[in-house]
Amino acid sequence: MAKLHTKTHGKSKSRKPPADTLGEIRLPDSDVKRIEGIIEGYAKQGISPAMIGEKLKKEHGVKYIKAAMGRRLGAVLKEKKLASDIPEDLLDLMKRAVVLHKHLDRNKHDVYSRTRLQRVESKIFRLSSYYKTEEVLPGNWKYDPREAELLIKSKA
Repeated sequence: MAKLHTKTHGKSKSRKPPADTLGEIRLPDSDVKRIEGIIEGYAKQGISPAMIGEKLKKEHGVKYIKAAMGRRLGAVLKEKKLASDIPEDLLDLMKRAVVLHKHLDRNKHDVYSRTRLQRVESKIFRLSSYYKTEEVLPGNWKYDPREAELLIKSKA
């Protein structure tokens, strides 16, 4: 984002530590197996990948999963066949759209929420086209609010 009274941009952003310090974090194979078991247990409980990462940081002291295990959390979940068919970020946007649709059914004159729904659905369309090109979603996948509502109910 640009600064107000100058033409320069700021440098404020989140940065990971340098790669040479992350190499020291690499865990032995016995600890990697233990962490994989923890990840598998959390995933079978129905906890989202983002929450699994948070729990690993706070409760188990694993700050950077990729640096500690040598692969990402999503790769571990795919290997154990516990990953969702629909990516987590797209599913979260669909949940938000379902909630907004229900709200607008009750409150038809809420213009502010209608614009929020349009923004959320445009994000869904952009993200779904990206995932189609990356072949994460099938090419014939299409967002439909009614099907999204059924999908969200089945996941909950």
